[in-house]
Amino acid sequence: MGNDAPATIPTRPALRASRKRNVAVLALAAAGTYLLLRPQLLWQRAATPSAASALHEAADDWHDDVWPFRQPTPWDISTDFPHPRKLSYKVSESTWSNLDVHPVSGEIVLDILGDLYCFAPGSSQAHPILRGVPQDTEPTFSPSGDLLAFRSDAVLGIDNIWVMPWSGCTSMSLSPPVPSSEFAEAMTLAEADEGQLARGVKETRAATERRLLREGRAQAYRVTNETFRFVSHPEWHPDGNSVVATKWYTGSRSLGAGEPWQYDVPSSSAKRSHIKPGSGKRLVGRTLPPGWSVENYNEQQIGAEQTIWAGKDAIIYAKNVIDTAGTFQYSKDVHAGIYALFHKNLTSSRTTQLVGSYPGSASRPTLSRDEKTLAFVRRVRDKEALVLLDIASGTQSQIWYGLTYDLTTIYAPMGTYPAFAFTPSDDAIVIWAAGKLWHVPLTVNNLGQKIGGAEPRSIPFTAQIEKRIADTLRPETDLVKIETAERQRLYAFSELDVNHDGDAVLLNAAGVTYLQRLSSPELVTVPVLHPGASYYSPIFVPHRNDLVIHARWHDTAFSTFELAHLPSSTPVELSGLPLGRYYGPTLCQCNGASRRIAFVRFGGSDQTGSIIATGGTGLYVGDVQIPEDFSAASGNIEIRNIQLVSADIVSGPLKLQFLDGAKRLLVQRDSEAFIIDLTSSGRDAFGGYAQTAIASARMSNEVVVSKTHVAFLEQNHVYIAPLAGLKDAVWAKPGRATHGVARLSLDGGHDIKFSGDGKRLFWLLGRYLHSIEVGKLGQCSKTIKADAETFGIDCTKDLLDVQEIDITFETKAATSESDGTFVIRNATLLTMATGELKSDIIRDGVLVARGGLIQAVGRESEVDIPEDATILDAEGGIVTPGFIDVHAHWNGHFTGPFPLPARDWQHIAFLAYGITTLHNPSFENSGGYIERALAESGRIIAPRILHTGRVIYGGDGNGYHHEVVDFDQAREALTRIKAEGGPASFSYKNYQLPTRSARQRLLLAAKNMSMMSVPEGGMNFHWDLTYIADGMATVEHNIPIPVLHEDVLIFFAKSGTGATPTHIVDYGGAWGQELLWQSRNVANDEKLRRFIPHEMLQALQETSYRPLDSYQLFNVSASVAQFVHKGGLANLGAHGQPPVGLMYHAEASFFAAGGLTPYEVLRAATRDGAKSIGIFNSVGSLSVGKFADFLVYKPGTSVIDEISDSTEIKYVARSGRIWEAETMDEFWPQKQKLAPMPPVNAD
Repeated sequence: MGNDAPATIPTRPALRASRKRNVAVLALAAAGTYLLLRPQLLWQRAATPSAASALHEAADDWHDDVWPFRQPTPWDISTDFPHPRKLSYKVSESTWSNLDVHPVSGEIVLDILGDLYCFAPGSSQAHPILRGVPQDTEPTFSPSGDLLAFRSDAVLGIDNIWVMPWSGCTSMSLSPPVPSSEFAEAMTLAEADEGQLARGVKETRAATERRLLREGRAQAYRVTNETFRFVSHPEWHPDGNSVVATKWYTGSRSLGAGEPWQYDVPSSSAKRSHIKPGSGKRLVGRTLPPGWSVENYNEQQIGAEQTIWAGKDAIIYAKNVIDTAGTFQYSKDVHAGIYALFHKNLTSSRTTQLVGSYPGSASRPTLSRDEKTLAFVRRVRDKEALVLLDIASGTQSQIWYGLTYDLTTIYAPMGTYPAFAFTPSDDAIVIWAAGKLWHVPLTVNNLGQKIGGAEPRSIPFTAQIEKRIADTLRPETDLVKIETAERQRLYAFSELDVNHDGDAVLLNAAGVTYLQRLSSPELVTVPVLHPGASYYSPIFVPHRNDLVIHARWHDTAFSTFELAHLPSSTPVELSGLPLGRYYGPTLCQCNGASRRIAFVRFGGSDQTGSIIATGGTGLYVGDVQIPEDFSAASGNIEIRNIQLVSADIVSGPLKLQFLDGAKRLLVQRDSEAFIIDLTSSGRDAFGGYAQTAIASARMSNEVVVSKTHVAFLEQNHVYIAPLAGLKDAVWAKPGRATHGVARLSLDGGHDIKFSGDGKRLFWLLGRYLHSIEVGKLGQCSKTIKADAETFGIDCTKDLLDVQEIDITFETKAATSESDGTFVIRNATLLTMATGELKSDIIRDGVLVARGGLIQAVGRESEVDIPEDATILDAEGGIVTPGFIDVHAHWNGHFTGPFPLPARDWQHIAFLAYGITTLHNPSFENSGGYIERALAESGRIIAPRILHTGRVIYGGDGNGYHHEVVDFDQAREALTRIKAEGGPASFSYKNYQLPTRSARQRLLLAAKNMSMMSVPEGGMNFHWDLTYIADGMATVEHNIPIPVLHEDVLIFFAKSGTGATPTHIVDYGGAWGQELLWQSRNVANDEKLRRFIPHEMLQALQETSYRPLDSYQLFNVSASVAQFVHKGGLANLGAHGQPPVGLMYHAEASFFAAGGLTPYEVLRAATRDGAKSIGIFNSVGSLSVGKFADFLVYKPGTSVIDEISDSTEIKYVARSGRIWEAETMDEFWPQKQKLAPMPPVNAD
């Protein structure tokens, strides 16, 4: 339910919350003015000097000197990336328009869809004054009105503050009635110039000048020079010589925290060209929560924003005061309030709260011309109010309830409300609301205070939209070709181990252990006791190249170690361990049969449960006796004398290695390597073992050491540095890197490991094994020393040895020809073949499936049914394509303390609720494709697994952050994903990369690699518009403005970019998942309890009532419906929210709430989702040649008429294999019970 209409216009229902109840999206406001006098809450003058002092110290002591690692190379978003298409249309409404009013003439300037427009008082024609590829927003006039400041991502693609002269709306119009000769020539050559750019021809200087003239930016200049942090919300200082703006900082989380910074506006062109990156002056720092040190400063996700000047030496700003622990929280209570307003005197540093957050928040402060009245916005019940604060008295007046709902509930770099302004004479406020501009009259009461005047009136306008956009990048992937092959190639490997001499390696190949010798392409499958089981954690036995030890997994018996003798192909089980989960079995570098063994026991995980055998975790050692003659070996090898060494080592990554026989144990982890003294002299008075640090890394995901070197994985690349003289944590930051550090990987890598003798270093990337002889690095010493940016890679890459690993596995997820033919008859088929309801329904229908594919679809009278077929009578029930969850998160097998190849209840739950294809937009490169291989090889039961790999991240998380400062880095980032997935890798996720240049470089690289971008919407409206303009395949999550108007709706729908709104985690209000929890007893749902851990369901049992107007998802749903009806592609994605499976159907109901028919919702769940991610040639409809992914609904239900029937599934089929949806017992081709899953419940 929403509030997106002013009080003076009629409204109509815009959504359907249920089949029987209509909920009005728009609310009529009460007439008149409501005065509120609560000085004790809303006018707090008491400052807290100690807090102010601490804040000052924290901000001053912190240095923003890590990011960016490297400065971006030159790029122009307008010319270095093609935008060959042009959209042109007229609008009379806009979405989230910031505006300002000229202080003298009263002319209005506003932003619409990333362009700037203006019109004079009395005129309704909006003249374009700034156009082009850049996003230009937030215009604001200087105090004298001779300059206009605005936010723009022009040139490099990072939001900076720009300024240009103002000479009046008519003279600055880009559609003048009588153009100048220079402008006329520029317009005449526009088509030719733009055609050259679209063909990739470099722009000449003359063409650049013409383009800038056409765009209106010929005299614009930048006054900030940010290349990594971005800047928004410019506001002029009263003297007109500087602006204050919000500078946004991201830490390990990509949600930015604001800080007000002051930037000079240079008066000369010479000064403008010498603005240093990061220049400016901080005015308000971030407050650290109790217990935080200055080292944590950049992790504070809450700061000041929307700053304005209050005189020459004071500012007023808005701030989230609810998230006090330093972490932004979603789904907050908008009614209780989130934002408050503060006043800071810059001379005394005294800070005063002007308006508290309770109730309903206070944000988007705007000062009257006479500086006596502060206007702001606030939520009041089911309405949004424009409020006036008389600064002298503290009196508040809520003067109009016709505003659009604010966005205080989310991270809003576009502002919690669009900027508005007082008229030159302070007799009115001009503000955007509900797609229109409004003139809100003011008057003065007998106390001299401004209050509401006459009834607000709309200011009509029309604007001609002209946008250049890229072709939507959406390559098609033939999954049928990949997944019906008799054998599929494996591209992703893990758990690399290397023998002593460095001439052989061990690999975990999706549950199978292989030995690869460097001298031969042939591979050896390590012999095992249970060939159908999955194995993991393979390790060589030192001084015995004929022996391999690894672990076997069983879903209920958990881990068992096996020792394999390669020459005799004899495996032997190791006994003596209690039931539990174990990892890293490592034998000592001892001679003879008596050996010490080290290993880790760890507790539960999401997949294997945390109920059984979760105690006694830690690093252990014990004794084993290796058989002298394996050919005569019988029985098991017992592990004896087991002792706990450390209870602190319980998670990976982890590599163990005995030293000095069995006296010491080297432990290598994600960011450190240390040695544990296992001798009696190494124990302390409490029985603990002494540890000696060898090396640590500042930003690594893996660290390994030899006697002479430390290797580490940083920013996805492999580096090496000498141990000699090492004092600090190793680091590869240009300008501050560890002495002697060298980069070894060309595109990246993982699973780094030295050979036992330390002479060679190995790593994996996809199907390629990389190694380098460490002693040869001296050949590159000069290059390494001279290269402060990439540390000698141009030389070291020529020293690499690269060997291809050729491993395939048998396809078992899809049924084979030998399984026979399956036929569904007497069905109502909803094929989704055409996208039109009338032609997509086949009554008395037949579907024939064989070899995992659909062989025939049609009326029974038209289809030949093979005599030997297995036939299912659907009894008139509806059959639909299997559902596609385009935005499905789940914790993969690799997300526990250590990776275990267990079957996963999440996969089973997805299938039980009809989801046959998963697309995860945030997984792991190698781990995710290994999980896909586990499913395709039949080792686990799962829907079809597709994913983006690891996100290409704008925050600074270790292993996730990507800068992409040049095209090489773009290619490398995508190669790291594509190498692990091969042809099944077709998507990547841009996750809030701050520079558009980086995003465009990735798109260009992706085009060459048959990949597409599915970006994180990220609550950033203006960035979302660039994702669409630059041709990304989808926008993941809703555009954060819940009610979209015709400017954005037409742009979005005509662009070709798809929408995945995820109403259940909606931006703009309370999350939709809470409605499901409130309305359904999930804790006692029998089907859910069959597949989902009971503790998880129990945690969802108690919820709080939230009014429907707290749920902006209904407004989002109405916008999605309009988007679809204009031709846009909308997709269902349930975000992995609990309970998985059922939540997908809640998302479907939210789709329907906004005006989509049940058929249109089902089309989004099947056909449109498949089209959006380029797999419609394989899934998404019941069509011949596509996968036999289908759902058979119970007779008597009608999901075509009632979307609430979507859960009434009787059978679910994935690639021809069919299960009973209630139990997930297999129905065909084998009729068998679901095998016991890992125990996740105590009852």
